[in-house]
Amino acid sequence: MEIKVIVITGASRGLGKSLAEALIAKGAKVVVSARDKTELEALGKQIGAFAVVGDVTKEADMTSLVEKSISKFGKIDIFINNAGIWLPHAPIGEINMEQAHRVVEVNLFGTVNATRAVLPYFKNQGFGVLVNIVSSSALTGRPNSAMYSASKWAVRGFTDSIREELKGTGIKVVGIYPGGIKTHLFDEKAPAEFSDFMAPEYAAEKIIEHIAGPTPEIDFILKRPGQK
Repeated sequence: MEIKVIVITGASRGLGKSLAEALIAKGAKVVVSARDKTELEALGKQIGAFAVVGDVTKEADMTSLVEKSISKFGKIDIFINNAGIWLPHAPIGEINMEQAHRVVEVNLFGTVNATRAVLPYFKNQGFGVLVNIVSSSALTGRPNSAMYSASKWAVRGFTDSIREELKGTGIKVVGIYPGGIKTHLFDEKAPAEFSDFMAPEYAAEKIIEHIAGPTPEIDFILKRPGQK
Protein backbone atom coordinates (compact mmCIF):
# COMPACT_ATOMS: atom_id res chain seq x y z
CA MET A 1 0.00 0.00 0.00
CA GLU A 2 1.23 3.49 -0.87
CA ILE A 3 1.91 5.48 2.29
CA LYS A 4 -1.15 7.62 2.91
CA VAL A 5 -2.60 9.83 5.62
CA ILE A 6 -5.77 8.31 7.03
CA VAL A 7 -8.08 9.74 9.69
CA ILE A 8 -10.40 7.42 11.63
CA THR A 9 -13.20 8.47 14.00
CA GLY A 10 -14.40 6.17 16.76
CA ALA A 11 -10.90 4.72 16.75
CA SER A 12 -10.21 3.83 20.38
CA ARG A 13 -12.02 0.49 20.27
CA GLY A 14 -13.48 -2.19 18.02
CA LEU A 15 -13.37 -1.79 14.26
CA GLY A 16 -11.76 1.67 14.42
CA LYS A 17 -8.92 0.38 16.56
CA SER A 18 -8.42 -2.65 14.31
CA LEU A 19 -8.37 -0.42 11.23
CA ALA A 20 -5.77 1.84 12.83
CA GLU A 21 -3.55 -1.07 13.88
CA ALA A 22 -3.70 -2.72 10.45
CA LEU A 23 -3.07 0.53 8.57
CA ILE A 24 -0.09 1.43 10.75
CA ALA A 25 1.32 -2.05 10.10
CA LYS A 26 1.02 -1.37 6.36
CA GLY A 27 2.97 1.88 6.68
CA ALA A 28 0.15 4.43 6.65
CA LYS A 29 0.20 7.65 8.68
CA VAL A 30 -2.86 7.33 10.88
CA VAL A 31 -4.81 9.87 12.90
CA VAL A 32 -7.08 8.29 15.50
CA SER A 33 -9.93 10.16 17.14
CA ALA A 34 -12.47 9.34 19.87
CA ARG A 35 -14.00 10.93 22.97
CA ASP A 36 -12.07 9.03 25.68
CA LYS A 37 -8.77 10.89 26.10
CA THR A 38 -7.03 8.28 28.25
CA GLU A 39 -7.99 5.34 26.06
CA LEU A 40 -7.22 7.18 22.83
CA GLU A 41 -3.82 8.51 23.85
CA ALA A 42 -2.81 5.07 25.14
CA LEU A 43 -3.68 3.61 21.73
CA GLY A 44 -1.76 6.35 19.93
CA LYS A 45 1.38 5.61 21.93
CA GLN A 46 0.96 1.87 21.57
CA ILE A 47 0.69 1.77 17.78
CA GLY A 48 2.39 5.03 16.75
CA ALA A 49 -0.71 6.90 15.62
CA PHE A 50 -1.42 10.63 16.02
CA ALA A 51 -4.24 10.95 18.58
CA VAL A 52 -6.76 13.79 18.51
CA VAL A 53 -9.56 13.73 21.09
CA GLY A 54 -12.92 14.62 19.60
CA ASP A 55 -16.67 14.06 19.79
CA VAL A 56 -18.34 13.57 16.40
CA THR A 57 -21.53 15.22 17.66
CA LYS A 58 -19.63 18.51 18.05
CA GLU A 59 -18.82 20.29 14.79
CA ALA A 60 -16.01 22.27 16.42
CA ASP A 61 -14.31 19.02 17.47
CA MET A 62 -14.43 17.67 13.92
CA THR A 63 -13.09 20.94 12.50
CA SER A 64 -10.24 20.75 15.01
CA LEU A 65 -9.57 17.10 14.09
CA VAL A 66 -9.19 17.95 10.43
CA GLU A 67 -7.08 21.07 11.09
CA LYS A 68 -4.71 19.19 13.41
CA SER A 69 -4.37 16.34 10.92
CA ILE A 70 -3.51 18.75 8.10
CA SER A 71 -1.08 20.64 10.34
CA LYS A 72 0.65 17.37 11.30
CA PHE A 73 0.84 15.66 7.91
CA GLY A 74 0.06 18.32 5.29
CA LYS A 75 -2.85 16.41 3.77
CA ILE A 76 -5.56 13.79 4.34
CA ASP A 77 -5.89 11.04 1.75
CA ILE A 78 -8.66 9.02 3.36
CA PHE A 79 -11.19 9.99 6.04
CA ILE A 80 -13.06 7.09 7.65
CA ASN A 81 -16.35 7.93 9.36
CA ASN A 82 -16.40 4.97 11.73
CA ALA A 83 -17.86 6.36 14.98
CA GLY A 84 -21.23 4.87 15.80
CA ILE A 85 -23.39 3.50 18.61
CA TRP A 86 -26.12 0.88 18.83
CA LEU A 87 -29.50 0.52 20.48
CA PRO A 88 -30.41 -2.82 22.12
CA HIS A 89 -33.11 -4.74 20.27
CA ALA A 90 -36.65 -3.99 21.43
CA PRO A 91 -40.09 -3.37 19.88
CA ILE A 92 -40.57 0.24 18.85
CA GLY A 93 -43.03 0.85 21.69
CA GLU A 94 -40.49 -0.24 24.29
CA ILE A 95 -37.31 1.54 23.20
CA ASN A 96 -35.59 4.16 25.34
CA MET A 97 -36.26 7.37 23.42
CA GLU A 98 -33.33 9.20 24.98
CA GLN A 99 -31.06 6.46 23.66
CA ALA A 100 -32.81 6.59 20.29
CA HIS A 101 -32.11 10.31 19.92
CA ARG A 102 -28.47 9.70 20.86
CA VAL A 103 -28.16 6.97 18.21
CA VAL A 104 -29.34 9.34 15.49
CA GLU A 105 -27.14 12.15 16.84
CA VAL A 106 -23.99 10.01 16.73
CA ASN A 107 -24.61 7.80 13.72
CA LEU A 108 -26.13 10.37 11.37
CA PHE A 109 -25.11 13.82 12.56
CA GLY A 110 -21.68 12.58 13.63
CA THR A 111 -21.09 11.47 10.06
CA VAL A 112 -22.46 14.75 8.73
CA ASN A 113 -20.29 16.86 11.05
CA ALA A 114 -17.07 15.07 10.14
CA THR A 115 -17.90 15.15 6.44
CA ARG A 116 -18.59 18.88 6.52
CA ALA A 117 -15.25 19.41 8.27
CA VAL A 118 -13.10 17.44 5.82
CA LEU A 119 -14.72 18.25 2.47
CA PRO A 120 -13.28 21.78 2.11
CA TYR A 121 -9.78 20.31 2.47
CA PHE A 122 -10.50 17.51 0.02
CA LYS A 123 -11.82 20.07 -2.47
CA ASN A 124 -8.77 22.28 -1.99
CA GLN A 125 -6.47 19.27 -2.56
CA GLY A 126 -8.47 18.08 -5.55
CA PHE A 127 -8.55 14.52 -4.18
CA GLY A 128 -9.59 12.42 -1.20
CA VAL A 129 -11.58 9.34 -0.27
CA LEU A 130 -14.47 9.60 2.18
CA VAL A 131 -15.30 6.20 3.67
CA ASN A 132 -18.55 5.85 5.60
CA ILE A 133 -18.91 2.74 7.76
CA VAL A 134 -22.64 2.18 7.45
CA SER A 135 -24.17 -1.25 8.26
CA SER A 136 -26.04 -4.08 6.60
CA SER A 137 -28.93 -2.75 8.70
CA ALA A 138 -29.17 -0.02 6.06
CA LEU A 139 -29.95 -2.60 3.37
CA THR A 140 -33.03 -4.30 4.79
CA GLY A 141 -35.56 -3.71 7.54
CA ARG A 142 -35.09 -5.71 10.74
CA PRO A 143 -37.61 -6.36 13.55
CA ASN A 144 -36.81 -4.83 16.94
CA SER A 145 -34.09 -2.67 15.39
CA ALA A 146 -36.15 0.17 13.99
CA MET A 147 -34.23 3.16 15.34
CA TYR A 148 -30.72 1.79 14.75
CA SER A 149 -31.73 0.73 11.23
CA ALA A 150 -33.33 4.13 10.64
CA SER A 151 -30.11 5.89 11.64
CA LYS A 152 -28.10 3.74 9.26
CA TRP A 153 -30.59 4.10 6.39
CA ALA A 154 -30.16 7.84 6.89
CA VAL A 155 -26.37 7.49 6.67
CA ARG A 156 -26.81 5.45 3.50
CA GLY A 157 -28.96 8.18 1.98
CA PHE A 158 -26.44 10.82 3.04
CA THR A 159 -23.59 8.79 1.53
CA ASP A 160 -25.38 8.31 -1.80
CA SER A 161 -26.37 11.97 -1.99
CA ILE A 162 -22.90 13.31 -1.12
CA ARG A 163 -21.46 11.03 -3.80
CA GLU A 164 -23.72 12.64 -6.40
CA GLU A 165 -22.90 16.11 -5.07
CA LEU A 166 -19.16 15.50 -5.44
CA LYS A 167 -19.13 14.12 -8.96
CA GLY A 168 -16.32 15.62 -11.00
CA THR A 169 -14.38 16.90 -7.97
CA GLY A 170 -11.84 14.08 -7.73
CA ILE A 171 -13.28 13.04 -4.36
CA LYS A 172 -14.47 9.45 -3.97
CA VAL A 173 -17.22 8.42 -1.57
CA VAL A 174 -17.31 4.79 -0.45
CA GLY A 175 -20.02 3.15 1.64
CA ILE A 176 -19.09 0.08 3.70
CA TYR A 177 -21.90 -2.23 4.84
CA PRO A 178 -20.64 -4.76 7.43
CA GLY A 179 -22.89 -7.60 8.51
CA GLY A 180 -22.18 -7.67 12.25
CA ILE A 181 -18.85 -7.20 14.04
CA LYS A 182 -17.89 -8.34 17.55
CA THR A 183 -17.25 -4.98 19.25
CA HIS A 184 -18.02 -3.10 22.46
CA LEU A 185 -21.12 -1.67 20.77
CA PHE A 186 -22.98 -4.68 22.09
CA ASP A 187 -21.70 -4.66 25.69
CA GLU A 188 -25.06 -3.55 27.09
CA LYS A 189 -27.04 -6.37 25.51
CA ALA A 190 -25.63 -8.50 22.71
CA PRO A 191 -28.05 -9.62 19.97
CA ALA A 192 -28.94 -13.32 19.79
CA GLU A 193 -26.69 -13.92 16.77
CA PHE A 194 -23.64 -12.19 18.28
CA SER A 195 -21.55 -15.38 18.30
CA ASP A 196 -21.82 -15.45 14.49
CA PHE A 197 -20.50 -11.91 14.07
CA MET A 198 -17.08 -11.36 12.48
CA ALA A 199 -13.95 -10.38 14.37
CA PRO A 200 -13.01 -6.68 14.02
CA GLU A 201 -9.54 -7.68 12.76
CA TYR A 202 -11.13 -9.67 9.92
CA ALA A 203 -13.46 -6.81 9.02
CA ALA A 204 -10.59 -4.31 9.09
CA GLU A 205 -8.46 -6.35 6.70
CA LYS A 206 -11.34 -6.76 4.25
CA ILE A 207 -12.16 -3.03 4.35
CA ILE A 208 -8.51 -2.07 3.80
CA GLU A 209 -8.22 -4.48 0.89
CA HIS A 210 -11.23 -2.78 -0.63
CA ILE A 211 -10.25 0.87 -0.19
CA ALA A 212 -6.54 0.32 -1.00
CA GLY A 213 -7.24 -0.37 -4.66
CA PRO A 214 -7.11 2.38 -7.30
CA THR A 215 -10.82 2.10 -8.07
CA PRO A 216 -12.75 0.79 -5.04
CA GLU A 217 -16.41 -0.01 -5.60
CA ILE A 218 -18.63 2.73 -4.26
CA ASP A 219 -20.59 0.27 -2.10
CA PHE A 220 -18.96 -2.68 -0.35
CA ILE A 221 -21.18 -5.23 1.40
CA LEU A 222 -18.98 -7.01 3.94
CA LYS A 223 -20.48 -10.37 4.84
CA ARG A 224 -19.52 -12.56 7.76
CA PRO A 225 -17.29 -15.56 6.93
CA GLY A 226 -19.48 -18.29 5.49
CA GLN A 227 -22.44 -15.94 5.02
CA LYS A 228 -24.15 -16.16 1.62
